[in-house]
Amino acid sequence: MSKYWSITAKNIKPYTPGEQPKDRKYIKLNTNENPYPPSPKVIEAIKSVANETLRLYPDPNCDELRQTIAEYCNLKKEQVFIGNGSDELLAFSFPAFFEPVGKPILFAEITYSFYPVYAALFNTTYKLIPVDDEFNVLPEGYYQENGGIIIANPNAPTGKGISGESIENILKRNASSVVIIDEAYVDFGGQSSVKLINNYPNLLIIKTLSKSHSLAGLRVGYALGNEELIAGIIRIKDSINSYTVDRLALAGAREAIRDDVYFQETRSKIMKSRERVSGQLREIGFKVIPSQANFIFVSSEQQCRGRELFQRLRDKGILVRYFDKPKIDNFIRVTIGTDAEMDCFLEAIAVICARRM
Repeated sequence: MSKYWSITAKNIKPYTPGEQPKDRKYIKLNTNENPYPPSPKVIEAIKSVANETLRLYPDPNCDELRQTIAEYCNLKKEQVFIGNGSDELLAFSFPAFFEPVGKPILFAEITYSFYPVYAALFNTTYKLIPVDDEFNVLPEGYYQENGGIIIANPNAPTGKGISGESIENILKRNASSVVIIDEAYVDFGGQSSVKLINNYPNLLIIKTLSKSHSLAGLRVGYALGNEELIAGIIRIKDSINSYTVDRLALAGAREAIRDDVYFQETRSKIMKSRERVSGQLREIGFKVIPSQANFIFVSSEQQCRGRELFQRLRDKGILVRYFDKPKIDNFIRVTIGTDAEMDCFLEAIAVICARRM
């Protein structure tokens, strides 16, 4: 710890991303990346702008991409904001909508672990809302005074989805608060709340192209909401960095949105693989939380506890994610890879469990 660090830098507990080891070749099922490549049209679009125009700044307003997304979502361009990945959108949203002093913001006790990190960074008071024994997010927990709400739908790291009706009830009961719905994984079977935007001016939806569009390496996310909410995020963005998304990313993202046929094909493959693997794990005694994401949350206390299972898989060259936290420390989160990768995972699980029996 450096004497030159600020108090914030000394006290903050940063988010820990999934490991990206370089010591050997692994089957990576730990960071929820899409196992399939981006649309060929994305690659061609990026190549077409990798030219002398890179000496120029990109469009700070991202107007063409905003218009493309607006048309896809049946919204106006002014209801769309583009950012450098969904995490940046969250970082802009905290100072845009949540006060550092006052009523606490609410989010689930088990959810995306960046939320408490940003709350600490921006000195925002928060309150954790319990989930039930099956990791369901309970709408009633959000029917209380608050300074804002964040809900991941589907939730992370469980993959559990929340119904549109539940989201709408939360919106109705919190008309004076901004309700952020983080839909990073919604394209894998969840129920999106985009259709509610024009009815609820307090609704902000955050989405990403990293998972369902295979663009984790490009870092493009977008927010959808009432024009006043979008204007608030833009004010924060323009106070930090007006040029957040580069020319290559803008070109690739546009084609990713436009190539809906490819998008539907790859996400369908992932959902099909998820159901196959979930079924096979249940057959050998694993508990598998029903998932609407591109990952599954599983445990088998009788055969191998979470930490040990994580390590044994790693020893076999398969990376999954383990969270050493109360209520979930016996689970591992497994990204859905290709069918070949998932077969390797299942074979490794069978060997590990056989040794324990």
